[in-house]
Amino acid sequence: MRKLMLLLFALMFTACSQSGPAAPANGTASNTNATAPAKKESVPVYTFEIVKTHPHDPQAFTQGLFYHDGFLYESTGQEGRSQLRKVEIATGKVLQKWDLPGDNFGEGAALLNDKIYQITWRNGIGRVFSLNELKLLREFSYIGEGWGLTTDGTNLIMSQGTHVLKFMEPESFKQTRTLPVLREDGRPLMNLNELEYVNGEIWANVWHSERPDILGKTNHIARIDPENGKIVGWIDLTGISPDDQPKPDNVNDPFDPKAENTLNGIAYDPATGRIWVTGKNWRKLYEIRVVPKNQ
Repeated sequence: MRKLMLLLFALMFTACSQSGPAAPANGTASNTNATAPAKKESVPVYTFEIVKTHPHDPQAFTQGLFYHDGFLYESTGQEGRSQLRKVEIATGKVLQKWDLPGDNFGEGAALLNDKIYQITWRNGIGRVFSLNELKLLREFSYIGEGWGLTTDGTNLIMSQGTHVLKFMEPESFKQTRTLPVLREDGRPLMNLNELEYVNGEIWANVWHSERPDILGKTNHIARIDPENGKIVGWIDLTGISPDDQPKPDNVNDPFDPKAENTLNGIAYDPATGRIWVTGKNWRKLYEIRVVPKNQ
């Protein structure tokens, strides 16, 4: 009888132990989504057609660019060579200029209410100029680096080399809000650089976009929704100016004289829809038409 009871007890224990799934070894509930990759959203990709090619000063380390009333206005960088310029499009001739102090590194520039705002890289100094005379009206300060600058018609919008855009009130230059910009897979889009507000979108150059840790694609412009920071499209300008760019094997070589010759400079005429692009020390300025890319 005792052997029979032991046999029955063993059979009952075995049945109970197999009645449900085993608990995870760490004692926590199983989560099948814990390591699932973020879903990558699909956004349209565009390419370009060159409408016209114009000369561009190869000594201009372009950091900011915008169009107004038939002319381009350009902010250039490098200590000792930084300027704010009014440029004739067809010839590339500098019609007016303002030289920054020798220790200043010029960056983005934007036009708002007939005043030109220009920022600097690591100097923490911004300046306001009159549109007609390029006369210095006042200076202002800000925290962090200055990279790109544009406007939505009310605020100034500044990039600082991160994935965050800052909206600034133009008179006080106080921050009103921030806009994180995320790639399709949810990761931050770093190195946001020169900016242009185009038909309700923020267009941004991405500094050294060819680097795998940044984007992995050469000379792409990001089209950004100013409300939520999402990418709504890409403009692929790969190969637009081959003579101005380093060879593929040298894109990350700091000793290559063309290593910094990346696309940087977007200008837009809202009245006609014309778009111009150039780059740091490029010899050419391009008027382009943005068209869908066959994928």
